[in-house]
Amino acid sequence: MSYTALEEHKKAWVFRQQSLPISDEDKTLIRPMAKERATVFWNSFVSNQVDHPDFFKKGDWPFSQATWHEQGQWESIWDSEDSELPELITQHLTWPNNTVVYFSNDRHHVIETTWQVFKSCWKNFLFMDDGPLLIGKKRDQVVQFLSNGTFRVGTKPAARKPNKPT
Repeated sequence: MSYTALEEHKKAWVFRQQSLPISDEDKTLIRPMAKERATVFWNSFVSNQVDHPDFFKKGDWPFSQATWHEQGQWESIWDSEDSELPELITQHLTWPNNTVVYFSNDRHHVIETTWQVFKSCWKNFLFMDDGPLLIGKKRDQVVQFLSNGTFRVGTKPAARKPNKPT
C-alpha cells in the first residue's frame, strides 16, 4: 500500500480541527504516504543522509544557503483571521492548482496533496511546523516552515547528471 488512511496518520487531529474545517472532498486529497513510500521519497528528493530537518548537513540541498532566497513570517498570519498563505509564498509558488505537492515532515512522514488543497488548509498543515518542506512535483521552487514562526522560500539546485565517459 502506498498511502495510509488520513484517519490513521500520526497527526490526523490537525485535519479535524473544528476551528479550521476541511471539506470532505479536500480530505480525500490529503494522502499520507505509507512509511516505506515516504522513506523512498525523502531519500530521493530531500536527503539520504538525515531523517529530519533538524539534522540537515553539508550535501543536503536544504542545508545550502544558496537554496534560500527570502524569508518571511507565517505565524502572525496563522494566528489571524486571514485564511490566505503569506503573499511571499504565493508569489514564489506560481503553480497550477492541480500541481501535486508534498508536505515533508521527516523521512517517515510525507503527505501528498494538491497545491489548491494545501492553499486552502495550510493552517491545518502548520500545526506540524518543525521544519517541514513543501515541495512540488517536478518543480524547483520550495518552501520550508520553521517552528519559530518564519518560513523561507528557495529553489532546489538542478539535479546533477552523471559524468559521461570521454
